[in-house]
Amino acid sequence: MTEKEITDNISARLGIAQLNPMQVAMMSAAPRSALLIAPTGSGKTLAFAAAMLRCLKSPQGAVKALVLAPSRELVLQIYSVIRPVAVGFKTVALYGGHSFREEQASLSVVPDIVVATPGRLIDHMERGRLTLDSLAVLVIDEYDKLLELGFEAEMKTIALRSRSASTTILTSATAIDPLPSWLRLDKPEIIRAEAQTRQHAALQRILVESPVPDKLDTLVDLLRSLPDGKAIVFVNYRESATRVHQTLRKAGIPAGLYHGALEQPERELAVDMLNNGSTPVLVATDLGSRGLDIDSADYVIHYHMPQTAETWTHRNGRTDRQGAGGAVYVIASESDTIPDYVVTDRPYVPTGRNDNPIHAHTYTLYFNLGKKEKISRGDIAGFIAKAGGVDGGAIGRINVSDHSAIAAVECSAAPAASLVSALSAQRLKGKKVRVSVITR
Repeated sequence: MTEKEITDNISARLGIAQLNPMQVAMMSAAPRSALLIAPTGSGKTLAFAAAMLRCLKSPQGAVKALVLAPSRELVLQIYSVIRPVAVGFKTVALYGGHSFREEQASLSVVPDIVVATPGRLIDHMERGRLTLDSLAVLVIDEYDKLLELGFEAEMKTIALRSRSASTTILTSATAIDPLPSWLRLDKPEIIRAEAQTRQHAALQRILVESPVPDKLDTLVDLLRSLPDGKAIVFVNYRESATRVHQTLRKAGIPAGLYHGALEQPERELAVDMLNNGSTPVLVATDLGSRGLDIDSADYVIHYHMPQTAETWTHRNGRTDRQGAGGAVYVIASESDTIPDYVVTDRPYVPTGRNDNPIHAHTYTLYFNLGKKEKISRGDIAGFIAKAGGVDGGAIGRINVSDHSAIAAVECSAAPAASLVSALSAQRLKGKKVRVSVITR
């Protein structure tokens, strides 16, 4: 694709009028191999997507580009960026926890671009569903995370089967050294996002002292003190995440929960309800520190100390995305050891009060029909407006999955119970639909 085609599609389909310097540099670097060092929130997905598409000419009935990512969530995020821009090319996403039969069906026509987790990709390759013999571009996103998760053997297998690729792109939030010889990277161009796109001056780093080792009361006071916005509370353990989440809910704070022991639909729902304003506080382990399609949070709260400098960077990257500003809070008691890389600018003592505290702006409706039942976002929006008598401007984000959908509705638009009753009495595109309010 030409640079003009790519930028026109980005503008028309993603609503991004101008690329940042890092994204321009990546697209200009293609088709040479590159190492992109970019923190979360810098726009790196669009950067390597543009570079990858710049290497593709036209559909040729073979897999020409492959993007490897460490998690299902990141695969879906990357897919959502590439697919709208790659007009004329077939793009598929392959990842664990997804219907293997549906993925198999999506491969019945050979895709041009594949976004995948390593294990699921190899599974399809071993079953003869696809080959990488004609690959032109190999992208390995968050290469360091893949190594950390133990995927080196799978990555090596995939790289060895991708010998035809003339362009290799690696991304990481920090420098990667040394690079393994099996990647066959010959002096890749190094592009660093920090010097080009990040402006940290607006990011506040604030220390909140807890008078006791159990910091739950301090966390509640802090969340009640902050002006309205979105917050992500990071903890180090799943059990702690559950305990913190339950405490916040009992305190009347609208909070969601995100950790690796939850089923994939539960994790996706937690992210959706954070983004749509129904649960503007998310309690998460470090699984949520990168690779998620989360809008920039106003606040990042370190309930537990980040265990590495990289974790500190990735957690903080959930706010100040693209230099938008934000605040980082570190809750510490006398029993905590604050690592050298955790740097704060000033202390703060929460009062537990604010005239306009964090609160839910919407509630989320669940529909038991989705894409496989030929239901679109427009169908859902029209149904809520017509059958429920809700003004279109009060209908928020709508997400449609294979067999279900969710939609956010402003709390002030209609009482949730009466709207559910009105919608449940009607048919959606001639189909009986079950509607309920999701509570978390």
